[in-house]
Amino acid sequence: MTLDLEKQAAQVEESTASSTSDKEGVIVARETATPSAPHVPVPSKLRALNNRIENLAGLEARGITRVLPEERHGISPMRYAQMAIIWYSANISANNLAVGLLGPLLFNLGFVDSAMMAVWGCLLGSAVTAYMSTWGAQSGNRTMIVVRYFMGYWPAKLTTVLNMILMVGYAVISTIISGQILSAVSDGSMSIVVGIVITALISWLVAVFGMSIFHTYERYAWIPQTIVLLILCGVAGKNFNTGSVSIIPDGAPSAAITADRLSFFSLQLSVPLSWAGAGSDFYVYYPESTSKRLTFLMTLTGLWISFIFVNLIGIGLGAGTFTNTKWNDAYGISSGALILEGFAPLHGFGKFCGVVVALGVISNNVPGTYAAALNCQVLGRFGKMVPRWLWVCVIVLIYFVCAIAGRDHLFAIFQNFLALMGYWLVILVTIVVEETLIFRRSRGFDWTKWEDQKYLPVGAAALLSFLIGWAGAIIGMYQVWYVGPVAQQAGDGYGADIGIWLALGFTLVVFPPLRFLELKTIGR
Repeated sequence: MTLDLEKQAAQVEESTASSTSDKEGVIVARETATPSAPHVPVPSKLRALNNRIENLAGLEARGITRVLPEERHGISPMRYAQMAIIWYSANISANNLAVGLLGPLLFNLGFVDSAMMAVWGCLLGSAVTAYMSTWGAQSGNRTMIVVRYFMGYWPAKLTTVLNMILMVGYAVISTIISGQILSAVSDGSMSIVVGIVITALISWLVAVFGMSIFHTYERYAWIPQTIVLLILCGVAGKNFNTGSVSIIPDGAPSAAITADRLSFFSLQLSVPLSWAGAGSDFYVYYPESTSKRLTFLMTLTGLWISFIFVNLIGIGLGAGTFTNTKWNDAYGISSGALILEGFAPLHGFGKFCGVVVALGVISNNVPGTYAAALNCQVLGRFGKMVPRWLWVCVIVLIYFVCAIAGRDHLFAIFQNFLALMGYWLVILVTIVVEETLIFRRSRGFDWTKWEDQKYLPVGAAALLSFLIGWAGAIIGMYQVWYVGPVAQQAGDGYGADIGIWLALGFTLVVFPPLRFLELKTIGR
């Protein structure tokens, strides 16, 4: 589908879909502008350049416009398998492996304690994302468009901005770790900056072409990643120190171990949960007949297996630093250097494996970049004026600059950013589940009215519930820069991050009565 900039600027909040055929005979969706739509003139040379780019073979020109049923592809067992493959491929990456390091190195947990928190935390977080992914095929809408049906047209912009920050933040972490590994492979002769440039450029190249290239890339990218990670297990596994035990810090109460378990469990839950704001984006070309149950199961399978695979390796490497001096010295340089040190017995081939691991983060960057670019268009009609491919360029540039600036502060980024991911998403998902089960059981959704503000809920109840849930997160969060009063009391005063659970509880309680009131007074 080719939409020039001027026509995109004329799209309005309430429109009717008509059909036309492009030059290839593919049925595409068009929106009919009304006289109230603003006219934003676009220079003819710029319009011509955009049309030329969008006509490149394989480039997805579609933005956030709903994918109509007749535009979608058929369903088959292989396409269900592809659901699991793309999530597995996207998440067996070095950035997720590095999260596992934090169990032993930040939370003082032994191997078994860390592994248990990772396995069950990732299961719960993956299940939430799998649930949110089921909306893509049935609606034909991107995740943050679907959110409008629960949060309202204007409040949904808040969650859209938060999701953009999340996707960009995670890409920053991925790009830094890739740069660290590539620098370590060269024995420091290549700076981290060069590694960051390489990773960002390849991520941009894949993401800018869109869905077709993305699915193709993810379909095969997992193969070399899985092979080299299995090699890492075989080479470094004997030093994983699986017998390590959890440690109570000096002067801390005995409940400190329980508090650290809870904090690490919340962190492990938050990482797969971070995809919940983008899960539907990758299924909009699936037909409406796609099984919700199979969508859930295949998405859950791909996410859970990938996360526990890399987390267990990361936990092993982290625990091994306590008994392996070389590993400890490598970690003193960077997380990437520690990962590469695991391959050290293989010498030159080990460095090759390190390069494969480093470039594996591209599989993680691409879907996040793709989703963030679409989020830019969700923010409003002027966001839609800018083509998706151009937003991809902007997003990549942003996280490239941030990665360069933060390359020497990765551990601080981990501490200050990762745990924050789950707070707002668990609030959003709670609202989605309660709205669906309590208020939408009999009336369902009209997915064609994705921009009709008169149909979408006002969102007052959802916004107020979101803010109240966030208040719960604030009093329960335990971060380097802030400790909530309730969080401070956990673990007999040792402190634990319970923000995600208080956010869930507050939202669960306040949303139903507020929504009942909204429906009674406003009617939608």
